[in-house]
Amino acid sequence: MNQLPEQHTGRTEAEEREESAISYGLSDDTVQLIRESLNSGNHVLVRQELAELHAADVADLIEQLKPALRVQLMEVANDLVDAEVYSDLDETVRDDLVEEMDPAEIAELVTDLELDDAVHVLEDLEHKEQQEVLKELSAEDRVVIEEGLSYQEDTAGRLMQRDLIAVPEYWDIGQTIDFLRETEDLPNEFYEIFVVDPRHKPIGTIPLDKAMRSRRAVPVTDIMIKEQTLIPVTMDQEEVAYLFQQYRLTSAAVVNERGGLIGMITIDDIVDVINEEAEEDILRLGGVAEDNLFGSILETTKTRFTWLLVNLATAILASIAIGFFDQAMEKVIALAVLMPIVASMGGNAGTQTLTVAVRALATRELTSNNVGRIVSKEALVATLNGSVFALLIGGVAWAWFGDFNIGWVISVAMVINMFAAGVAGMVVPITLDKYGVDPAVASSVFVTTITDVIGFVAFLGIASLALL
Repeated sequence: MNQLPEQHTGRTEAEEREESAISYGLSDDTVQLIRESLNSGNHVLVRQELAELHAADVADLIEQLKPALRVQLMEVANDLVDAEVYSDLDETVRDDLVEEMDPAEIAELVTDLELDDAVHVLEDLEHKEQQEVLKELSAEDRVVIEEGLSYQEDTAGRLMQRDLIAVPEYWDIGQTIDFLRETEDLPNEFYEIFVVDPRHKPIGTIPLDKAMRSRRAVPVTDIMIKEQTLIPVTMDQEEVAYLFQQYRLTSAAVVNERGGLIGMITIDDIVDVINEEAEEDILRLGGVAEDNLFGSILETTKTRFTWLLVNLATAILASIAIGFFDQAMEKVIALAVLMPIVASMGGNAGTQTLTVAVRALATRELTSNNVGRIVSKEALVATLNGSVFALLIGGVAWAWFGDFNIGWVISVAMVINMFAAGVAGMVVPITLDKYGVDPAVASSVFVTTITDVIGFVAFLGIASLALL
């Protein structure tokens, strides 16, 4: 059998694979094309490109445009920007767009959003403007949103959806399925059916797959799962995320102080919370507290100034410690050359341990039951690493300055500071957490100060005794 000769296209195999691969997300070429089309006034092309994008990609596009082009985009293609886009937008960008709307437009937007997203849009408005928007809503929507706004920020009440499926305990599967088929106003997404008693307290849940596999005559109480995780409406969202992660929940009922079913939280909302909390921890570990890529220059400067000021104070403290040994440094120039190495290694070791500790506290892997064992382990790890690096830097210092004493001085100081870094990296966040202070906010400043001071004092103190 004859075979046709292979056709060569002139492209490499990698290029052909890249072209045939399915691409995801918003491409740089698309952003550039829409930006140029907005600048040139080619609004038809802008609308064509926007119509083909997913809501999440439209949100990314808006974030990547300059403020002036964002406004222009909304004027040109506002009808193509679904309410779902606002759910995916960065909070700062979303607030800027909402500020350009009148109360009627905002009311129309929040009507199309899930309750939790609607509350997020309204919560940052001024009280007067918030009331104007609420007046534009129907009485039913206004009552629901006002209730959502009444709960404290970052609680289950702000996360929950009021739309859910709840059936009485005396129904059977046939009645439940008929209810689902005949009711038009069902939640957009739901994964289980809640079974409630006459006081509307949840007594069990029925996963949808289980309901679909059961015969019509089966009572709901025969197939419902009695064990369920109930979320108090006042629970902090971080606690809610922990429950979802710990017990592999897809959705969960939210109850009021009397135990009555008032809403539900689904996994898609928790994914947002997990991302938000992780981002918050990363920012705080970097000493920037709340920061935003899209915030103004002045706002960003303010958010970073406070901790930079604290860092300045702690740096002065470390300098004071160095000042006690100024005579030793004047006599042995090698001390000034080698001193930053000890402090730097201790700081890095402390940051490593600190990051592990803060994350373990957030996920509840570090508790009062295992804190002693974990602290001991981290101290031992730091000591072993310190010993290895002590031999390395000791040998380097000896060879560099031709003085064995300088080599063993920096080696001992390295071990002491690495040990202190390992202990401080665990003890500081644990102590802050015990006293109700977010360890992600303040730990890095204290740990860095401890490692700097101990490193300088250990190195210069031993050097003063051994070399002078």
